[in-house]
Amino acid sequence: MTHPHGGPDAMGVPRWDFSTNANACGPSPTALVAVQRADAQHYPDPAYTDLRAALAGFHGVAVERIVVAGSASEFIARITAAVARAGGQRAWWPTPAYGDYAHAAQAWGLQRANDPAQADLLWLCEPSSPLGSAEAMASAVAQQGGVVVIDRAYEPLRLSGRCSLGADALDRLWQLWTPNKALGLTGVRGAYAIAPLQSQELARALERLVPSWPLGAHGVAMLRAWVRANTQQWLTESLERLRDWKAQQQAQLAGLGWTCLPSEANYFCARAPAALDTPALRAQGVKLRDTTSLGLPDHWRLGVLPPAAQAALSQALQSTPLRCVEVSA
Repeated sequence: MTHPHGGPDAMGVPRWDFSTNANACGPSPTALVAVQRADAQHYPDPAYTDLRAALAGFHGVAVERIVVAGSASEFIARITAAVARAGGQRAWWPTPAYGDYAHAAQAWGLQRANDPAQADLLWLCEPSSPLGSAEAMASAVAQQGGVVVIDRAYEPLRLSGRCSLGADALDRLWQLWTPNKALGLTGVRGAYAIAPLQSQELARALERLVPSWPLGAHGVAMLRAWVRANTQQWLTESLERLRDWKAQQQAQLAGLGWTCLPSEANYFCARAPAALDTPALRAQGVKLRDTTSLGLPDHWRLGVLPPAAQAALSQALQSTPLRCVEVSA
């Protein structure tokens, strides 16, 4: 695959899907009803006037700072294109990291910068993917002179800790939000970014690059539901349940000889005691996410799922013989 990803594959939707980071308490009832009732017979407002106002009010920012996007990946591609068209030559992203940062840079001819100070476009993600932790270089990267974007897809699913950047620092960055994971509706595409306080020129460039109607009616409905008070209350309650499930899931894997890495989100990376027979696991309905393509070999990223899924995972791991190959150090 050009874009390795978790979730459904040629075999369909896995019964026990640990390979994605969606909120396992979802879908959000309010958001689901909104999507189901969306008016798919008509185009949305091409300027997304009401939606942008609602998002701006939710975040307490000027409406001019809201840039809607078809998805996080669409925005990643678009802002990379804008930087490249403006003469940018180098991009920096953390390791390990979501693969679309590198993919977009490669597509637009931006070279990988080893030193953030030499980059024209820089990426942060908190909680990070795949580790679910704070970025070690976040404060230093946030102060660079290039275009800095912080991917906040998993901020609504943070189970511990807090963002390493304060409000003043965040106002100097592009903030990318993707609520569909927190709402348990990953099949509905829709995202938005909050522009920095001083970024009018780039914001206008992004608007010139966007195709007509990047968000369909269902994406608009999801984002409108995202900012509602009852949706946020549901999310807050779901985080409590996810904390309990996460502790149970990590303890279960540790009992089977896995090494679980620290995480602040509703997912974590872990190392198996030996190589896994993934086709055999998939045949039992269990799917895990290999993190090699994310820059973390010999590990698996597991979304936190309910106890019934955890029991199925434990049974599948114990009934599937491990390959007689030790995982490398």
